[in-house]
Amino acid sequence: MRIILGIQIGNRESEATRVQELLTKHGCIIKTRLGLHEASSGQCSSNGLILIEFLKGNEVEIKALEAELAKLESVSVRQMVFE
Repeated sequence: MRIILGIQIGNRESEATRVQELLTKHGCIIKTRLGLHEASSGQCSSNGLILIEFLKGNEVEIKALEAELAKLESVSVRQMVFE
């Protein structure tokens, strides 16, 4: 089973540090991380999207990370599961 989390950050300035801390805390189960945000004329958007692919067999820790991220005010988390 392959699990991917989509993490949308509504306010990067206020939440990016906390999101990074949580991803670092759970970093040993992360296989791939891709960060996306809008940028134009050298200015970054205030929101962003991170896609995380996890190593197999870590469902309990993935749920814990998902719950911790969901507590942040401007963060939305969605999970995709591929069997």
